[in-house]
Amino acid sequence: MSVMAAGEDVLPGLMEIEAAATLVYAHMPPTPQYSWPLINERAGTEVWVKHENHTPVGAFKIRGGIVYMDWLRSERPEVTTVVSATRGNHGQSIAYAGARMGIRVVIVVPHGNSFEKNRAMRMLGAELIEHGGDFQEASEHAGALAAEHGWHRVPSYDRELVTGVATYALEMFRGCPALDTVYVPIGMGSGVSGMIAARNALGLATKVVGVVSSKAPAFAMSFAAGEIVEHEVATRIADGVACRRPDPQAFAVGLAGIDRIIAVDDDAVEEAMRIYFADTHNVAEGAGAIGLAALLKDRKSGGARVGTVLCGGNVDSDVFARVLGRG
Repeated sequence: MSVMAAGEDVLPGLMEIEAAATLVYAHMPPTPQYSWPLINERAGTEVWVKHENHTPVGAFKIRGGIVYMDWLRSERPEVTTVVSATRGNHGQSIAYAGARMGIRVVIVVPHGNSFEKNRAMRMLGAELIEHGGDFQEASEHAGALAAEHGWHRVPSYDRELVTGVATYALEMFRGCPALDTVYVPIGMGSGVSGMIAARNALGLATKVVGVVSSKAPAFAMSFAAGEIVEHEVATRIADGVACRRPDPQAFAVGLAGIDRIIAVDDDAVEEAMRIYFADTHNVAEGAGAIGLAALLKDRKSGGARVGTVLCGGNVDSDVFARVLGRG
């Protein structure tokens, strides 16, 4: 199977995404999408923001966690413990769903991870283990724990996760006027894959532009090379997209469905965080603001009507205070 074919093969269709939406809405309402006048003025075009910072865990990942854990309970009822790795939002989603479905959740985070994200995962019922210096090392340790104890390993990227996450994109496309371009952050890839899946399912012409941190460029480098490239991460603010190596399935989907990729530096991400707060009074974590940073950088190329997703608002209080102070 070619890379392009592999990318298309793993995407859910419209009926699957709609069924996932029904499941998600048993736990949360749809999130809003707004066009903010002050952001429109900055961008020089009509901008629509999808507010995934308004979910019960403050990030879009909850949708994938609900769908994946429901699938697990149905298809693998013998599973009593799951383990996964995260920088925070994926772990919160699995913890949230696991608590409601009676499944024990163990989450591995790297040392130095967000204090407030760690605290939120514990309060949602997860057992936390700190291991390694970055997400990749935490992920490898989660795999080792799964093998050692016979626990079910919840991946960071999976078709069920993408199906759940695609519900945010379905809401956005149905709730906004026709968009020329949408700017989507890329970490492990479920968010951008969900956007591509919904775009394709609805038969839209909207261009999907992926966004990475210039300090975590592995996906962009891989996209340019046409093959997976690994690269160290050094971003100080966009930890939610700080991935050293793309997931092969996510990469295949991205290669088939992304129009292009934009990299933005940490200063631009922090400025986008400040803009969200000043113009909308919404708190955005670094990865949540990175799409807006790219949209503003690309302001002459996106078209007359563009969109982005504020995919998470889970930033530690002291970090956010420093970002606002720098402004």
